[in-house]
Amino acid sequence: MSQQKRTTVGATALSAALVLTACSGAGGGGGGDAVAEETADSINVIMVNNPQMVDLQELTEEHFTAETGITVNYTVLPENDVRDRISQEFSSQSGQYDVATISNYEVPIFGTNEWLAPLDEFAEGDAEFALDDILGPITESMRGPDGDLFGIPFYGESSFTMYRTDVFDELGLTMPDNPTWEEIAELAEQVHTSDAGMAGICLRGLPGWGQIFAPLTTVVNTFGGTWVDEDWNPQVNAPEFVEATEFYVDLVTSYGQSGAAQSGFTECLNNMTQGETSMWYDATSAAGSLEADGSPVQGNIGYAPAPVKETETAGWLYAWSWGVQAASERKDAAWEFISWASSQEYEELVGAELGWSRVPAGKRASTYDNPDYLEVAGAFAEPTLRAIEAARPTDPGLQPRPVVGIQFMAFPEFADLATRVSEDVSSAIAGQLTVQEALDAGQATAESVLAHYQE
Repeated sequence: MSQQKRTTVGATALSAALVLTACSGAGGGGGGDAVAEETADSINVIMVNNPQMVDLQELTEEHFTAETGITVNYTVLPENDVRDRISQEFSSQSGQYDVATISNYEVPIFGTNEWLAPLDEFAEGDAEFALDDILGPITESMRGPDGDLFGIPFYGESSFTMYRTDVFDELGLTMPDNPTWEEIAELAEQVHTSDAGMAGICLRGLPGWGQIFAPLTTVVNTFGGTWVDEDWNPQVNAPEFVEATEFYVDLVTSYGQSGAAQSGFTECLNNMTQGETSMWYDATSAAGSLEADGSPVQGNIGYAPAPVKETETAGWLYAWSWGVQAASERKDAAWEFISWASSQEYEELVGAELGWSRVPAGKRASTYDNPDYLEVAGAFAEPTLRAIEAARPTDPGLQPRPVVGIQFMAFPEFADLATRVSEDVSSAIAGQLTVQEALDAGQATAESVLAHYQE
């Protein structure tokens, strides 16, 4: 495990840096701004409008409020908007919101700046909550540089390789138990050049730190590269970073989907569902859609670990979680809400009232022993659990890092930096630049953006 360096940043700069693109393929749901004046029996919660949170909003009054007497006033916004609002609110410590949805990208940043209340005493003192049931890598990603627990996960994900078992069987192909990127490229070529009538693989090419660089950064890690070394020296055009990016670009342009430079999570999900590609490396959360009732490929998808080269594992780790503002005067009530929303009891409630396919999974070991959940998620539950448990957020590559993160690095400027570099890498996929030109420009940007860390 690499030693984490404590880095405090200015609130204004951080607020600006965090106002950027979305991190995964999730979306949908309602919206609205329901901030209310706090009373002794109410808390204000601001959260992203992903489907799992919208389900939570639907169930809160009838169950949580009825049982505890605590009213929850929700503000529900799209991801880009909610990140903007949360970063402004928490950096100012106005206390308007008690609880917010934050990810493992924000946790170490907000925690270092003392914008979050430590939750160790609440979680460890609540036997019913069962903190030890939370998956180890998820818990680790919720801790600040000094080990304080700043977030409680609502749901989590890793990444893995999805492939068409029926197509592989027809062509006599075998997916290795632990594939390397070279093996994936060979399989993609064989499918692409066969008469199967589909692309060999789908990979994100759409610009954005949470689009192309979500999977691509894991490729950089396993090829031995990194965005910055432990002394904050940018490594964007280092040989390992270039090799990984050239491999990725060559793979998707040679054997990938058409229009790859405009393909993100949603486009690859559609391609896989509609039978236009034989493989896809992306978020474990995609499996629920592929295996849903009515999916044309239900029952024909296999799941293998994230491909590797130099590292033992490569899957990413992401979790939408609950954080409590340090300035909140309602921390006890906030914990009652969080411990309910992230409990095993809540998962069972969702399963009973909304269906087990809608359970916010990926955080508790007990979920993967639940026969009702496994009946719906049997095809991908075990591969998802293995991917999350194998994730290494504090040690994802071959060298020490100054901050945690697998498909991102948890410093405030990363989102803007990676988004800017991604635009040129996407242009390389479109044939408008070489990879070397794209990363040379990225290195110059990184040196400018990160110069103050070296000081």
